[in-house]
Amino acid sequence: MNDKEYLPLSWLSQICYCPRRAAILLNERVWVENVETAKGRAEHERVHTQRIEKRGEFLKLYEYEVVSEELGLNGKCDCIEATRADNGCIIPAVDFKVTLFPIEYKHGKVREDELEYKIQLCAEAMCLEEMYQTNIPEGEIFFISSHKCLRVELTEELRIMVRNAASELRRIREAFIIPEAKYGSKCKKCSMLEYCMPKVKKSASEYCEKLKLEAEEGECI
Repeated sequence: MNDKEYLPLSWLSQICYCPRRAAILLNERVWVENVETAKGRAEHERVHTQRIEKRGEFLKLYEYEVVSEELGLNGKCDCIEATRADNGCIIPAVDFKVTLFPIEYKHGKVREDELEYKIQLCAEAMCLEEMYQTNIPEGEIFFISSHKCLRVELTEELRIMVRNAASELRRIREAFIIPEAKYGSKCKKCSMLEYCMPKVKKSASEYCEKLKLEAEEGECI
């Protein structure tokens, strides 16, 4: 029996945005929503239904499940465009070879400097490459609010970032640690601000010890 824990692929963007935020989500299962996250969730829900749209030799696969043994991740691609090509790969949806082009939907306006979005997209492509023994050189981020897209080249540099982010996410999970808060400009708009309390100086060990004591007290009740 395979009891390996696969971590959510989408949390790569969380750890790249803020390791502490990712650790709280992963190890404490806490999520706090604000106006911006609510808007993003609502926009995703409007476009997210698992389905296949086929037009001749071109397909769009929505909410497509992916997994990677190498990265230890699983999740769903928002959309994959599959186009018939003799040098492509075979996927379960069709009986001819196709090339794959992943598309990730995001809330808001086009922001080319959002590296965490590119890392998440690249991770989805790497999962598909492992699953179907193919090569995916680029993908796209579609910004729902502005109806604009950003083409992303899936470079080796970006792939290294994916592997590093996946390793760090795994380390945080296996060690059950919460990194120390580092207050910055991102904190001001983070939905986890009040829960995280980044201006309160605590070491990771002190924080985890507090969690341990609370857990032990809960067991005694």
